[in-house]
Amino acid sequence: MRNSVSMIVLLAALATGCAGQQAMTRNDTGAVAGAHGADQILDDARVVDLTYPFDDKTIYWPTASTGFVHETVFNGKTEGGFFYSAYNACAPEHGGTHLDAPVHFAEGKSTADTVPLSRLVGPAVVVDVAAAASKDVDYRVTRADIEAFERLHGAIEPSTIVMIHTGWGARWPDKKSYLGDDRPGHAEALHFPGIGEDAALALVARKVGAVGIDTASIDYGPSKDFIAHRVLLDADIPAFENVASMESLPPRGALVIALPMKIRDGSGAPLRIVAVLPR
Repeated sequence: MRNSVSMIVLLAALATGCAGQQAMTRNDTGAVAGAHGADQILDDARVVDLTYPFDDKTIYWPTASTGFVHETVFNGKTEGGFFYSAYNACAPEHGGTHLDAPVHFAEGKSTADTVPLSRLVGPAVVVDVAAAASKDVDYRVTRADIEAFERLHGAIEPSTIVMIHTGWGARWPDKKSYLGDDRPGHAEALHFPGIGEDAALALVARKVGAVGIDTASIDYGPSKDFIAHRVLLDADIPAFENVASMESLPPRGALVIALPMKIRDGSGAPLRIVAVLPR
């Protein structure tokens, strides 16, 4: 199937690499061929970074008590004459490009450290609602949007990572434009697109692996009941929020690798997410 091609290619590369590594320990000359095969496969792919840098411009949920803090421990020449740098970093779980672990809104579900890797790595599809969102700042993705995608690009299969492209990435890192309100501590007047309840239920029915979006939340800005979070996370489906560069992805054919900081019992975590695409 088309949306499995990239995954198969990457897994083949990994398998070839592992086989080659084992062969090398046996002094098997086949290892060299395996390594060359893996290099060729990787040469035929390109990697797109879907992560915003963490810095003083990183956008966090308005009720967060702090933003990203990066303090210098040492930066410069040591007494021994060599260069050395080290920093302390501190940040809330929910800001920048990050994971919402299911436990964020669903008691007893997966925490940041227990989300299965099978939900964090997989073939991706991109449901593009940017045109609709450009006309309605509070647009909510509908079941009809999901079904329209499937009519054009085929069924969304189980374990697929579904990425919702609203076009909101163009507003990053302008907090006022991105969130609709830049007042610290205020979350009652936010405006940005999200996922509607019927679309969330449709994604659960399709047994998707994870859901990503290029806004601050999978729920639309004015939400008070956070129904998309409640529906998806209760099904143990993690969410990726503030995903960058989603406009670089095709409707199908990408392999997404989304690896969060492994925070024990975390409700979320900073996320490094990339997409692997054929050249």
